[in-house]
Amino acid sequence: MDTLDPARLAEAEAWRARDLAVVWHPCTQMKEHPGTLPLVPIRRGRGAWLEGVDGRRYLDAVSSWWTNLFGHGEPRIAAAIAAQAHELEHVIYAGFSHAPGLALAEALVAKAPAGLERVFYGDNGSAAVEIALKMSFHSHANRGDAGRTRFIAIGNGYHGETLGALSMADIPLYRRVYAPLLLEPLFAPSPDAWEAEPGESAEACALRRAGELEALFAANEGQVCALILEPLVQCAGGMRMYHPAYLRRAREICDAHGAHLIADEIAVGFGRTGTLFACEQAGISPDFLCLSKGLTGGFLPMSAVLTTAAVYDAFLDDSRERAFLHSHSYTGNPLGCAAALASLAIFDSDDVLARNRGTAARMAELAAPLAQHPQVGEVRQTGMILAFELVANRRTRRPYPAADRRGLRAYRHAIERGVVLRPLGDILYWMPPYCVGEEELAHLSAVTASAIEEACRP
Repeated sequence: MDTLDPARLAEAEAWRARDLAVVWHPCTQMKEHPGTLPLVPIRRGRGAWLEGVDGRRYLDAVSSWWTNLFGHGEPRIAAAIAAQAHELEHVIYAGFSHAPGLALAEALVAKAPAGLERVFYGDNGSAAVEIALKMSFHSHANRGDAGRTRFIAIGNGYHGETLGALSMADIPLYRRVYAPLLLEPLFAPSPDAWEAEPGESAEACALRRAGELEALFAANEGQVCALILEPLVQCAGGMRMYHPAYLRRAREICDAHGAHLIADEIAVGFGRTGTLFACEQAGISPDFLCLSKGLTGGFLPMSAVLTTAAVYDAFLDDSRERAFLHSHSYTGNPLGCAAALASLAIFDSDDVLARNRGTAARMAELAAPLAQHPQVGEVRQTGMILAFELVANRRTRRPYPAADRRGLRAYRHAIERGVVLRPLGDILYWMPPYCVGEEELAHLSAVTASAIEEACRP
């Protein structure tokens, strides 16, 4: 690494001290700062890179929590936000409309799976999930089916941190402490191919678990509002991946039992899995499609819930109580809508999905040698998402003790070498911006290899 300017190093250290005096960071045990976990002050971002206050550069291998699609500072999105800011920064969306909100809704409906005809805006991914849960329950109630008060969620799933969204999660680290406050969904076993029996294919595993899902619906006949799931990849659950056959059967099972299907594509939408929406790979349309993160290309917080005419029509009545009385102050924010429209336009102009297919293939090539490491239990990939599962014993897949914090070792090693390789427990993953190039991927592969060695040393 190049010699750094002492003045900038001092500036970064002063920044850390100021930050830790007043800021509470997300998903962080703050006692670990500044010792165990390095705090990295960032000055700017360009393309796939972040530049620290101290002058160091970091390859953003996780797309800044899976939000950034086309690179930091993408000029077309930045210009769209700037232009919109000079026209209309915000207006109440109840009883009012504006051009970017309307245009975005039309664009999303045009690109979404068939049958999704209405768009409701929210502020973030968790809000989108809350909206879908409430809409599902309320629409059943409005149609006279008030006995549907339960949801089915998938084991190892994650849907956000607000109480309703967190209720649908099955990751103890996030859920356990808040359990007394949460809804109690029914959990169906995950179709995750990692859980396949010896000799069982990913598709056979998915179909077996779909059979268990169907049994759960049957045992709770008439009580279930909706099934909520993350299509193809359970991201926060360790980038666990499953076969599209599960989605096809889930759609059929929901239809057979009169329940909605909620597809949480907050992390996997907008090209991450190889198609614009992951549901496309199963040839299905959900009743609710939850979108956020990449919706604005990673520039601004915003979410959208797409739903069907049947759900929308269930709320049309002279009674205000039958209306969907849910709102966020910044619903339909024009700046967020402008960013999202610019992001969608890039998909049209740049043939993003074709480029992603080439990048994903190169990622697979670079990861293949790492699959032979004795402490890598599996390398798995869906589109532009690739994960390495570190294990203590490759043959038995026995995990390392959680207290070892092998993933943290890998993270610290990678950060020191200019790569943001934030782990999920002992799972390392690549989810880079779509602009990532050959040299950057080669650097990512080399640093990952050395990070795995560091993480797995005795």
